[in-house]
Amino acid sequence: MGSSRRILGALGLLSCLALSGYVPTAAAAVPAPRELPRVPFAQRYQAVQHGGLVRASNAGIGCRREESPRAASCAEVERGAAGVNGDYEMFYSEVDEDPDTYNSTRAELKVPQGAKVSYARLYWGGNLRVGEQKPPEDNGRVLVAEPGGAYKEVLADTVMGHRTDAGSDAYQASADVTPLVRRGGAGMWTVAQVNIAMGHSEAGAWGGWTLVVAYEDPREPVRRISLWDGFEALAARAGDGTVELTGLDAPPGAAGRVGVVGYDGDRGVLGDSLGVTADSGRRVNLSDAENPFNDVMNSTITDFGHQSFVRQPEHMNNLGYDADVFDLSPALSGGARSLSFRFTGESQGHFLGVLFVQTDARR
Repeated sequence: MGSSRRILGALGLLSCLALSGYVPTAAAAVPAPRELPRVPFAQRYQAVQHGGLVRASNAGIGCRREESPRAASCAEVERGAAGVNGDYEMFYSEVDEDPDTYNSTRAELKVPQGAKVSYARLYWGGNLRVGEQKPPEDNGRVLVAEPGGAYKEVLADTVMGHRTDAGSDAYQASADVTPLVRRGGAGMWTVAQVNIAMGHSEAGAWGGWTLVVAYEDPREPVRRISLWDGFEALAARAGDGTVELTGLDAPPGAAGRVGVVGYDGDRGVLGDSLGVTADSGRRVNLSDAENPFNDVMNSTITDFGHQSFVRQPEHMNNLGYDADVFDLSPALSGGARSLSFRFTGESQGHFLGVLFVQTDARR
Protein backbone atom coordinates (compact mmCIF):
# COMPACT_ATOMS: atom_id res chain seq x y z
CA MET A 1 0.00 0.00 0.00
CA GLY A 2 1.17 3.54 -0.63
CA SER A 3 2.75 5.60 2.11
CA SER A 4 -0.12 8.07 2.67
CA ARG A 5 -3.17 5.89 2.33
CA ARG A 6 -5.15 4.95 5.43
CA ILE A 7 -8.14 2.65 5.67
CA LEU A 8 -10.86 3.75 8.05
CA GLY A 9 -12.94 1.32 10.02
CA ALA A 10 -12.47 -1.59 12.40
CA LEU A 11 -13.49 -5.19 12.76
CA GLY A 12 -17.11 -5.62 13.70
CA LEU A 13 -18.69 -8.25 15.88
CA LEU A 14 -20.64 -11.20 14.72
CA SER A 15 -23.53 -11.75 12.32
CA CYS A 16 -24.92 -14.72 10.45
CA LEU A 17 -24.17 -15.55 6.82
CA ALA A 18 -26.19 -18.01 4.76
CA LEU A 19 -24.64 -21.21 3.44
CA SER A 20 -25.28 -22.58 -0.01
CA GLY A 21 -23.88 -25.28 -2.24
CA TYR A 22 -21.14 -25.33 -4.86
CA VAL A 23 -22.29 -23.63 -8.07
CA PRO A 24 -21.26 -25.59 -11.19
CA THR A 25 -20.58 -24.13 -14.60
CA ALA A 26 -24.11 -24.86 -15.77
CA ALA A 27 -25.45 -22.36 -13.24
CA ALA A 28 -23.52 -19.43 -14.71
CA ALA A 29 -26.76 -17.54 -15.40
CA VAL A 30 -27.60 -17.34 -11.68
CA PRO A 31 -27.39 -13.68 -10.54
CA ALA A 32 -24.26 -12.83 -8.56
CA PRO A 33 -24.78 -12.43 -4.81
CA ARG A 34 -25.02 -8.88 -3.54
CA GLU A 35 -22.03 -6.92 -2.30
CA LEU A 36 -21.65 -4.93 0.92
CA PRO A 37 -18.83 -2.61 1.99
CA ARG A 38 -18.61 -4.44 5.31
CA VAL A 39 -19.37 -8.07 6.09
CA PRO A 40 -19.01 -8.74 9.86
CA PHE A 41 -17.19 -11.94 10.78
CA ALA A 42 -19.47 -14.91 11.34
CA GLN A 43 -19.03 -18.64 11.72
CA ARG A 44 -19.19 -20.43 8.38
CA TYR A 45 -18.52 -24.03 9.45
CA GLN A 46 -17.85 -25.97 12.64
CA ALA A 47 -17.36 -29.64 13.49
CA VAL A 48 -15.92 -31.88 16.21
CA GLN A 49 -14.31 -34.90 14.59
CA HIS A 50 -11.15 -36.93 14.16
CA GLY A 51 -9.26 -34.86 11.60
CA GLY A 52 -8.33 -31.26 11.04
CA LEU A 53 -7.92 -28.32 8.66
CA VAL A 54 -5.55 -27.78 5.73
CA ARG A 55 -5.33 -25.05 3.13
CA ALA A 56 -3.76 -24.15 -0.20
CA SER A 57 -3.08 -20.53 -1.08
CA ASN A 58 -1.25 -18.18 -3.41
CA ALA A 59 -1.11 -14.57 -4.55
CA GLY A 60 -2.31 -13.76 -8.06
CA ILE A 61 -0.10 -10.76 -8.83
CA GLY A 62 3.53 -9.83 -8.27
CA CYS A 63 6.23 -7.26 -8.85
CA ARG A 64 7.36 -6.39 -12.40
CA ARG A 65 9.38 -3.18 -11.94
CA GLU A 66 10.43 -0.81 -9.15
CA GLU A 67 8.68 2.59 -9.23
CA SER A 68 10.35 4.19 -6.20
CA PRO A 69 14.06 4.95 -5.76
CA ARG A 70 13.87 3.62 -2.19
CA ALA A 71 12.37 0.28 -3.22
CA ALA A 72 14.28 -3.00 -3.05
CA SER A 73 14.56 -4.83 -6.36
CA CYS A 74 11.75 -7.12 -7.41
CA ALA A 75 14.08 -10.11 -7.06
CA GLU A 76 14.95 -9.13 -3.48
CA VAL A 77 11.29 -8.64 -2.57
CA GLU A 78 10.33 -12.01 -4.01
CA ARG A 79 12.99 -13.58 -1.77
CA GLY A 80 11.48 -11.85 1.28
CA ALA A 81 12.88 -8.32 1.52
CA ALA A 82 10.67 -5.62 2.99
CA GLY A 83 8.63 -3.78 0.39
CA VAL A 84 5.17 -2.30 -0.14
CA ASN A 85 3.09 -2.83 -3.25
CA GLY A 86 2.67 0.90 -3.88
CA ASP A 87 6.40 1.12 -4.70
CA TYR A 88 6.14 -1.26 -7.67
CA GLU A 89 4.49 -1.79 -11.01
CA MET A 90 2.58 -5.02 -10.53
CA PHE A 91 1.74 -7.65 -13.13
CA TYR A 92 -0.20 -10.92 -13.16
CA SER A 93 1.47 -14.18 -12.19
CA GLU A 94 0.93 -16.78 -14.93
CA VAL A 95 1.76 -20.50 -14.63
CA ASP A 96 -0.71 -22.35 -16.87
CA GLU A 97 0.59 -21.35 -20.35
CA ASP A 98 -3.03 -20.79 -21.42
CA PRO A 99 -3.40 -17.60 -23.51
CA ASP A 100 -7.09 -17.35 -22.56
CA THR A 101 -6.46 -16.90 -18.80
CA TYR A 102 -4.64 -14.41 -16.61
CA ASN A 103 -3.12 -14.44 -13.09
CA SER A 104 -3.11 -18.23 -12.89
CA THR A 105 -1.25 -19.62 -9.86
CA ARG A 106 -0.93 -23.01 -8.18
CA ALA A 107 -0.63 -24.33 -4.65
CA GLU A 108 -0.47 -27.77 -3.09
CA LEU A 109 -3.37 -29.05 -1.01
CA LYS A 110 -2.07 -31.63 1.48
CA VAL A 111 -5.15 -33.65 2.46
CA PRO A 112 -3.82 -36.76 4.26
CA GLN A 113 -4.05 -39.97 2.27
CA GLY A 114 -7.21 -41.86 3.20
CA ALA A 115 -8.90 -38.82 4.78
CA LYS A 116 -12.41 -37.73 3.79
CA VAL A 117 -13.10 -34.09 2.90
CA SER A 118 -15.99 -32.87 5.05
CA TYR A 119 -16.07 -29.24 3.88
CA ALA A 120 -14.13 -27.01 1.50
CA ARG A 121 -14.43 -23.30 0.77
CA LEU A 122 -12.53 -21.17 -1.73
CA TYR A 123 -11.85 -17.49 -0.97
CA TRP A 124 -10.51 -14.95 -3.45
CA GLY A 125 -10.15 -11.18 -3.60
CA GLY A 126 -8.04 -8.20 -4.50
CA ASN A 127 -7.83 -4.55 -5.50
CA LEU A 128 -9.76 -3.53 -8.65
CA ARG A 129 -8.27 -0.06 -9.10
CA VAL A 130 -4.54 0.38 -9.69
CA GLY A 131 -3.09 1.43 -13.05
CA GLU A 132 -6.32 0.08 -14.50
CA GLN A 133 -9.88 -0.24 -13.20
CA LYS A 134 -11.32 -3.75 -13.34
CA PRO A 135 -15.12 -4.17 -13.51
CA PRO A 136 -16.63 -5.36 -10.21
CA GLU A 137 -19.13 -7.47 -12.17
CA ASP A 138 -16.37 -10.10 -12.42
CA ASN A 139 -15.73 -10.28 -8.66
CA GLY A 140 -17.84 -13.38 -8.16
CA ARG A 141 -16.21 -15.65 -10.73
CA VAL A 142 -12.93 -17.61 -10.93
CA LEU A 143 -11.61 -20.63 -12.80
CA VAL A 144 -10.38 -23.62 -10.79
CA ALA A 145 -8.49 -26.70 -11.98
CA GLU A 146 -8.13 -29.72 -9.73
CA PRO A 147 -4.86 -31.70 -9.83
CA GLY A 148 -4.44 -32.94 -13.39
CA GLY A 149 -7.84 -31.55 -14.42
CA ALA A 150 -9.26 -28.83 -16.63
CA TYR A 151 -10.63 -25.48 -15.53
CA LYS A 152 -14.14 -25.29 -14.10
CA GLU A 153 -15.99 -22.06 -13.45
CA VAL A 154 -16.71 -21.38 -9.78
CA LEU A 155 -19.21 -18.68 -8.79
CA ALA A 156 -19.50 -16.94 -5.44
CA ASP A 157 -22.47 -18.18 -3.43
CA THR A 158 -22.73 -15.73 -0.54
CA VAL A 159 -22.61 -12.01 0.26
CA MET A 160 -19.37 -10.50 -1.04
CA GLY A 161 -17.39 -7.75 0.62
CA HIS A 162 -16.65 -4.78 -1.66
CA ARG A 163 -15.30 -1.50 -0.29
CA THR A 164 -14.27 1.52 -2.34
CA ASP A 165 -12.30 4.41 -0.86
CA ALA A 166 -9.94 7.12 -2.06
CA GLY A 167 -7.08 4.70 -2.71
CA SER A 168 -8.50 1.30 -3.57
CA ASP A 169 -11.46 -0.74 -4.75
CA ALA A 170 -11.17 -3.91 -2.66
CA TYR A 171 -13.30 -7.04 -2.45
CA GLN A 172 -13.50 -10.66 -1.24
CA ALA A 173 -15.72 -13.43 -2.60
CA SER A 174 -16.10 -17.11 -1.70
CA ALA A 175 -17.82 -20.34 -2.68
CA ASP A 176 -18.52 -23.78 -1.23
CA VAL A 177 -16.42 -26.16 -3.36
CA THR A 178 -16.81 -29.31 -1.25
CA PRO A 179 -17.88 -31.65 -4.10
CA LEU A 180 -15.07 -30.39 -6.32
CA VAL A 181 -12.39 -30.93 -3.66
CA ARG A 182 -13.76 -34.37 -2.73
CA ARG A 183 -13.27 -35.40 -6.35
CA GLY A 184 -9.94 -33.65 -6.88
CA GLY A 185 -8.26 -34.51 -3.58
CA ALA A 186 -4.69 -33.75 -2.67
CA GLY A 187 -2.22 -32.22 -5.09
CA MET A 188 -1.60 -29.01 -7.03
CA TRP A 189 -4.69 -26.83 -7.44
CA THR A 190 -4.75 -23.99 -9.96
CA VAL A 191 -6.88 -20.85 -9.69
CA ALA A 192 -7.12 -18.29 -12.52
CA GLN A 193 -9.09 -15.19 -13.50
CA VAL A 194 -9.10 -13.69 -10.00
CA ASN A 195 -10.38 -10.17 -10.62
CA ILE A 196 -7.32 -8.03 -9.80
CA ALA A 197 -6.11 -4.80 -11.40
CA MET A 198 -2.48 -4.55 -12.50
CA GLY A 199 -0.15 -1.57 -12.86
CA HIS A 200 1.09 1.03 -10.40
CA SER A 201 -0.61 3.39 -7.96
CA GLU A 202 0.07 4.75 -4.50
CA ALA A 203 -2.33 2.21 -2.99
CA GLY A 204 -0.78 -0.63 -4.97
CA ALA A 205 -2.07 -3.89 -6.43
CA TRP A 206 -2.78 -7.00 -4.38
CA GLY A 207 -4.88 -10.14 -4.52
CA GLY A 208 -4.95 -13.91 -4.26
CA TRP A 209 -6.87 -16.99 -3.22
CA THR A 210 -7.09 -19.48 -0.35
CA LEU A 211 -8.75 -22.89 -0.31
CA VAL A 212 -9.66 -23.99 3.25
CA VAL A 213 -10.50 -27.69 3.71
CA ALA A 214 -11.82 -29.60 6.72
CA TYR A 215 -11.23 -33.35 6.68
CA GLU A 216 -12.05 -36.46 8.71
CA ASP A 217 -9.36 -39.02 9.51
CA PRO A 218 -9.88 -41.69 12.21
CA ARG A 219 -6.10 -41.91 12.73
CA GLU A 220 -5.93 -38.34 14.05
CA PRO A 221 -7.05 -36.88 17.42
CA VAL A 222 -10.53 -35.53 18.06
CA ARG A 223 -10.47 -31.83 17.21
CA ARG A 224 -12.86 -28.92 17.07
CA ILE A 225 -12.52 -27.10 13.79
CA SER A 226 -14.12 -23.76 13.04
CA LEU A 227 -14.13 -21.53 9.97
CA TRP A 228 -15.12 -17.85 10.16
CA ASP A 229 -15.22 -15.24 7.43
CA GLY A 230 -16.20 -11.66 6.71
CA PHE A 231 -14.73 -8.56 5.11
CA GLU A 232 -13.51 -5.89 7.48
CA ALA A 233 -11.17 -2.91 7.21
CA LEU A 234 -8.81 -2.42 10.12
CA ALA A 235 -6.67 0.65 10.77
CA ALA A 236 -4.41 1.90 13.53
CA ARG A 237 -6.12 4.01 16.20
CA ALA A 238 -9.55 2.95 14.95
CA GLY A 239 -10.08 0.42 17.74
CA ASP A 240 -9.27 -3.26 17.95
CA GLY A 241 -11.23 -5.95 16.14
CA THR A 242 -12.38 -9.00 18.06
CA VAL A 243 -13.70 -12.44 17.11
CA GLU A 244 -15.04 -14.64 19.92
CA LEU A 245 -15.10 -18.45 19.76
CA THR A 246 -17.14 -20.19 22.47
CA GLY A 247 -18.20 -23.73 23.26
CA LEU A 248 -14.67 -25.13 23.12
CA ASP A 249 -13.57 -28.08 25.22
CA ALA A 250 -9.79 -27.94 24.84
CA PRO A 251 -8.03 -29.79 27.69
CA PRO A 252 -4.91 -28.37 29.39
CA GLY A 253 -1.88 -28.76 27.16
CA ALA A 254 -4.00 -29.07 24.01
CA ALA A 255 -2.45 -28.38 20.64
CA GLY A 256 -4.04 -25.94 18.20
CA ARG A 257 -3.54 -23.69 15.21
CA VAL A 258 -5.18 -20.60 13.77
CA GLY A 259 -5.12 -19.36 10.19
CA VAL A 260 -5.74 -15.82 8.93
CA VAL A 261 -6.29 -14.44 5.42
CA GLY A 262 -5.69 -10.72 4.97
CA TYR A 263 -5.32 -8.18 2.17
CA ASP A 264 -2.99 -5.20 1.72
CA GLY A 265 -0.75 -5.86 4.70
CA ASP A 266 2.77 -4.55 4.11
CA ARG A 267 6.06 -6.22 5.02
CA GLY A 268 8.03 -3.77 7.13
CA VAL A 269 5.10 -1.48 8.06
CA LEU A 270 4.61 -2.04 11.78
CA GLY A 271 1.65 -1.91 14.15
CA ASP A 272 -0.52 -4.89 13.14
CA SER A 273 -0.82 -7.75 15.60
CA LEU A 274 -2.90 -10.79 16.48
CA GLY A 275 -3.48 -11.70 20.11
CA VAL A 276 -5.58 -14.46 21.66
CA THR A 277 -7.00 -14.81 25.16
CA ALA A 278 -8.35 -18.09 26.54
CA ASP A 279 -11.23 -17.88 29.05
CA SER A 280 -10.57 -14.17 29.75
CA GLY A 281 -7.07 -14.95 31.01
CA ARG A 282 -3.62 -13.88 29.87
CA ARG A 283 -3.34 -12.56 26.32
CA VAL A 284 -0.82 -14.33 24.08
CA ASN A 285 0.56 -12.54 21.03
CA LEU A 286 0.77 -14.88 18.05
CA SER A 287 3.95 -14.61 16.00
CA ASP A 288 6.74 -16.71 14.49
CA ALA A 289 10.02 -16.40 12.63
CA GLU A 290 8.38 -14.97 9.49
CA ASN A 291 5.58 -13.00 11.18
CA PRO A 292 6.82 -10.68 13.97
CA PHE A 293 4.31 -9.86 16.69
CA ASN A 294 4.02 -6.24 15.45
CA ASP A 295 4.01 -7.06 11.72
CA VAL A 296 1.75 -10.09 11.42
CA MET A 297 0.09 -8.94 8.18
CA ASN A 298 3.37 -8.83 6.26
CA SER A 299 2.50 -10.50 2.93
CA THR A 300 3.53 -14.06 3.81
CA ILE A 301 2.01 -17.49 3.15
CA THR A 302 3.44 -19.73 5.87
CA ASP A 303 2.62 -22.38 8.48
CA PHE A 304 4.33 -21.78 11.83
CA GLY A 305 6.82 -19.54 10.02
CA HIS A 306 7.74 -22.09 7.35
CA GLN A 307 6.84 -22.84 3.74
CA SER A 308 4.85 -26.03 4.29
CA PHE A 309 3.47 -26.69 0.80
CA VAL A 310 4.55 -26.13 -2.79
CA ARG A 311 3.40 -22.99 -4.60
CA GLN A 312 3.92 -21.74 -8.15
CA PRO A 313 5.20 -19.05 -7.98
CA GLU A 314 6.58 -19.28 -4.46
CA HIS A 315 7.38 -15.71 -3.40
CA MET A 316 8.22 -14.98 0.23
CA ASN A 317 6.88 -11.41 0.09
CA ASN A 318 3.53 -11.55 -1.69
CA LEU A 319 3.14 -7.74 -1.70
CA GLY A 320 -0.25 -7.39 -0.07
CA TYR A 321 -1.58 -10.93 0.34
CA ASP A 322 -1.39 -12.91 3.62
CA ALA A 323 -2.51 -16.46 4.35
CA ASP A 324 -0.69 -17.59 7.49
CA VAL A 325 -1.17 -20.34 10.08
CA PHE A 326 0.08 -19.76 13.64
CA ASP A 327 0.72 -22.09 16.57
CA LEU A 328 -2.18 -21.66 19.00
CA SER A 329 -0.85 -24.13 21.59
CA PRO A 330 0.68 -21.50 23.96
CA ALA A 331 -2.80 -20.03 24.49
CA LEU A 332 -4.20 -23.49 25.32
CA SER A 333 -1.72 -24.46 28.05
CA GLY A 334 -4.42 -24.25 30.72
CA GLY A 335 -7.21 -25.53 28.48
CA ALA A 336 -9.93 -23.37 27.00
CA ARG A 337 -13.71 -23.12 26.86
CA SER A 338 -13.53 -19.91 24.82
CA LEU A 339 -11.00 -17.96 22.76
CA SER A 340 -10.99 -14.24 22.01
CA PHE A 341 -8.94 -13.18 18.97
CA ARG A 342 -7.99 -9.50 18.85
CA PHE A 343 -6.56 -7.82 15.77
CA THR A 344 -4.86 -4.42 15.59
CA GLY A 345 -4.22 -2.48 12.39
CA GLU A 346 -0.93 -1.33 10.92
CA SER A 347 -0.39 2.40 10.33
CA GLN A 348 -1.62 2.18 6.73
CA GLY A 349 -4.46 -0.28 7.36
CA HIS A 350 -5.41 -3.62 5.87
CA PHE A 351 -8.43 -5.87 5.25
CA LEU A 352 -9.30 -9.15 7.00
CA GLY A 353 -11.20 -11.91 5.27
CA VAL A 354 -10.89 -15.35 6.91
CA LEU A 355 -10.17 -16.92 10.31
CA PHE A 356 -9.92 -20.70 10.77
CA VAL A 357 -9.17 -22.49 14.03
CA GLN A 358 -8.29 -26.06 15.01
CA THR A 359 -8.00 -27.19 18.65
CA ASP A 360 -7.72 -30.56 20.35
CA ALA A 361 -10.94 -31.63 22.05
CA ARG A 362 -11.58 -33.99 24.92
CA ARG A 363 -12.30 -37.55 23.86
